[in-house]
Amino acid sequence: MKILAAIVTHNRSELLARCIDRVRAQTKGLDALLVVNNASTDGTVEMLKRKGVDHVTQGNLGSAGGWNRAIAEAVERGFDAVWLMDDDGYPDVHALAVLEKALQDDVACVSSVVLCEDDKERFVFPFPILDQNDRPVLFRIKRKIALLHDLRQHAGGSTYPFAHLFNGALIRTDIVSRIGNVDPEFFIFGDEVDFFMRMRSQGKVLSHLDAHHFHPAVAGRPLNEMKFYYYVKNTIALNRRYPPNHALAWNVATVAAALARTARRNSLGEAVSYVLGSRAPTLWKAILRGFRGKIGKDFDP
Repeated sequence: MKILAAIVTHNRSELLARCIDRVRAQTKGLDALLVVNNASTDGTVEMLKRKGVDHVTQGNLGSAGGWNRAIAEAVERGFDAVWLMDDDGYPDVHALAVLEKALQDDVACVSSVVLCEDDKERFVFPFPILDQNDRPVLFRIKRKIALLHDLRQHAGGSTYPFAHLFNGALIRTDIVSRIGNVDPEFFIFGDEVDFFMRMRSQGKVLSHLDAHHFHPAVAGRPLNEMKFYYYVKNTIALNRRYPPNHALAWNVATVAAALARTARRNSLGEAVSYVLGSRAPTLWKAILRGFRGKIGKDFDP
């Protein structure tokens, strides 16, 4: 299998250099490495030239535009699979070997599990407990699994039928002709969910519990107004595109989650401002455009 490793980056040259070094250190030899540079201005291009890394530079099209370009390059260059990751994480040296072995004919994508770089038993993005249709549950006291050991027990094997994409995800390129590429209109947030749902129509989408990708913890990162807007709008749009059971409850939960994250990461006052203060128009615009399915780069505070 011919595999392209592709990293999407924007203004994180030091972390990108670390990721490149870990990708090159894989026990399974690389066929090729490509960096998709989303208009970095921090010396990224100069660093890539020093390291002799193949790269393409484009405008800042967000994460969705970066994944779209990476997958398109893999298809056009004739690779069988593309191994996707962003710049601030890095793979375990055995990750690609584990993933390649697991990418069988009935599997559309197999991904690493994303672990905190400072606590290698804890997930950066906890895994949802799934219902009988392999959709995340909502009405349950315990909805997510935070530790690798606990997921091993819950899964009862080495794979789990859910994936947090684009942090060490190995994807077959032949499915792109059937489902299309990542939709760049999502800009940030939701592109991975949309692509996950489309891939799952063509084969299994799995996480492999023995393939590890390390990443900084993100739970404390501030949620600025732009990220708040796209999280709410795109998640509601996805609930419209792929209706879950109890869709209204999921949409209410989306808004509640955005407000709770803002209160926890930024301040309670900032969260209140989205409901009663100066940022309320941002919340209502996100909700209305989400219900109308209006994805796209349109944030205007």
